[in-house]
Amino acid sequence: MAKPTTIKEALTRWEERTKLDSTKATDIGLQFQWPPIEKMDGTLATLVDCRKLSLSSNMIEKIVGIGNLKNLRILCLARNNIKALTGIEPLADTLEELWISYNIIEKIKPIESMKALKVFYVSNNSIKDWSEFSRMAIPPKLEEITFLGNPLYELMDEGGFRSEAIRRLPNMKKLDGETVIRGD
Repeated sequence: MAKPTTIKEALTRWEERTKLDSTKATDIGLQFQWPPIEKMDGTLATLVDCRKLSLSSNMIEKIVGIGNLKNLRILCLARNNIKALTGIEPLADTLEELWISYNIIEKIKPIESMKALKVFYVSNNSIKDWSEFSRMAIPPKLEEITFLGNPLYELMDEGGFRSEAIRRLPNMKKLDGETVIRGD
């Protein structure tokens, strides 16, 4: 089997393809690497101007190396092998969107610290209880969530889940792609 692609190698490929300097770029896409990236690392700290970073469709298991990304607003980590949100906390004051669908996440406690988060795409993970779901009520600006495809969603019919979800998340404006109308 081929050796996994490192972040440094992926950034070099990205720079060659785009003819841009990654240390000055605001939108960096490292998705679909072959061989896939398996580890995030300190090389990400060089992306000081990055506002949107996509590492989707790789084989990443842990969120690390993002503590210096103070300008990051959108982080895309969908379709990886991430088991926990641990590691996201350094972005609590700045991250506005977290796209982390199609992973194997069961617990989302770190979401409670995300003060700037507005959008949280967490569909098709492994969240199976209301206590975890209810953590999404804590981030003060969170107003859009995708959640379908989680075991908790499958426990009820769609209308029952939606009603309960809206009741538990009073600030929600959009759930699973549909505008929330109070009284749903």
